Amino acid sequence: MAQRSEALPHSEERQEVAQIRESGRTSVLVIGGGINGLATFRDLALQGIDVLLVERNDFASGSTAASSHMIHGGLRYLENGELRLVRESVHERNSLLRIAPHFVRPLKTTIPIYSTFSGLIAAPLRVLRHQKGKRASERGAAIIKMGLTIYDTFSRDNGSVPRHQFHGRKRSLEQLPKLNPDVKYTATYFDASVHSPERLALDVMLDGVHAGQRATAVNYVEAVAMTQDGVTLRDRETGAEFSVKADVVVNASGPWTDLTNGALGRDTRFMGGTKGSHIVLDNEELLAATDGREIFFEHKDGRIVLVYPLHGRVLVGTTDLEADPRNDAVCTNEEIDYFFNLLGEVFPSIEVERSQIVYTYSGIRPLPHHDAMAPGLVSRDYSIEVEDNGDGPAVVSLVGGKWTTFRALGETLADRILGILDRKRVTSTDGVAIGGAVDFPTDPSSRAQWLSTHLPRIESGRRDVLLGRYGSRASDVADFIEAEADSSIAGRELSSREVEYMIRHEYTRTVADVVLRRTNLAFMGLASSKVLAQIADAMAATLSWDASRTTHEISRCEEVLHRLHGVPEPAGR
Repeated sequence: MAQRSEALPHSEERQEVAQIRESGRTSVLVIGGGINGLATFRDLALQGIDVLLVERNDFASGSTAASSHMIHGGLRYLENGELRLVRESVHERNSLLRIAPHFVRPLKTTIPIYSTFSGLIAAPLRVLRHQKGKRASERGAAIIKMGLTIYDTFSRDNGSVPRHQFHGRKRSLEQLPKLNPDVKYTATYFDASVHSPERLALDVMLDGVHAGQRATAVNYVEAVAMTQDGVTLRDRETGAEFSVKADVVVNASGPWTDLTNGALGRDTRFMGGTKGSHIVLDNEELLAATDGREIFFEHKDGRIVLVYPLHGRVLVGTTDLEADPRNDAVCTNEEIDYFFNLLGEVFPSIEVERSQIVYTYSGIRPLPHHDAMAPGLVSRDYSIEVEDNGDGPAVVSLVGGKWTTFRALGETLADRILGILDRKRVTSTDGVAIGGAVDFPTDPSSRAQWLSTHLPRIESGRRDVLLGRYGSRASDVADFIEAEADSSIAGRELSSREVEYMIRHEYTRTVADVVLRRTNLAFMGLASSKVLAQIADAMAATLSWDASRTTHEISRCEEVLHRLHGVPEPAGR
């Protein structure tokens, strides 16, 4: 049905799956473990609802893992006249800076501008919907100044977010000397970034699981049918199928929503997602040229492009192409050429080479069906479709949704579900700290004090890794690591006991789970054959893999890295 599956040759049934199968009943079944499904799961769990979430692959492995790592208010949504979405987005951005500071941080963003008046007529017409199906012309300084002035009124959060700044060519090139010397102006404002989106999604899920015994989430379990006996689920590790009855079935499958509905016996045409690709470069000159900020600009074809430093690398994205959710989304050679061409326009004196690409990724945006409208102009807002099945469960389909608004979306969707169940909301998630954000140190002094108090026996560089990966949950991880003998993996980046912690407390099942979503090893270009072997050995000790199984897991991860992420195959294969 939805995403392509990889064979998972596990044989023993997991405890969580056994409990689901034996119970056979839940009030709400959420299908899809992306950020929006997880946010809905967390919200319902905090209301005391009996809720089960199933994800056919790993949590946060689909569109959630393919983001541009931005938490933003949607500056360009102003041009589409989507004021409600901008207002909600900036509120949620500002909130996430407070409730998830372990992963969400302010992002200084600079727009290079090459003209003064371009787009001054076209942009207002688009707001009025007269040019909704057309790409915008290049935006000049006047229209960008107008947009940022309006954006300031939405996003300043009582003055805590700085106002935007405009500079001419001289000042712009003093600050960013590697910029194209043809630049006429730069505009600088603040949004936010999420440096480990998959881990933030995991924290959202764990919050729900820890809210009480009535909430269960499980990965590698897929919904394959719906009958009078309930929704048929398949455990992809054992191949076993069983039914679960629910009062409400929530389809939060993102781009695969129509395919999931098809498996449930429903014919819908809600979705029309587009593909966005990114490359990650190990280029010291380009890294320095960004000056620690995101460079955000419009390419001459009207697409929005970003370049910014992350984990010691440079992330470049993104494209906006029509995509078929039945096929794997991969970054193509043509897209790489596109990225290199635009880098040559913005930083013409910096040479980039394909050999500097350490990682690529691509995903499908969960956008609504849009007929012939240009992909870049499709609304990023979301809607909720409800089908009342009489004696059967209500089927609720989520259409759309973006990273920045996941908390608000989860609350909105949960309210619809509570209405169907005739239940009242007992608490809001607005302002509630997420996972490792509780008591997280947010300034250098409190950070140093926290590390010395909670991780006193962990080596200094390793302490920084753990705090960055887990937030305040790092103290529990450190206690687990120190309880038994440990060995390093990829230097300070990982260890054998930490891998065991990920298995026992974070639902980790494959080597790919570790390098792609529990850590940033693949993103940083550190997922070497040696590192994969060390991770597999650590997993084998906990999951009782034999030598053949361990070798298979390494090979399968290497294949995924090569096929989906552009990582060269190991020599000799």
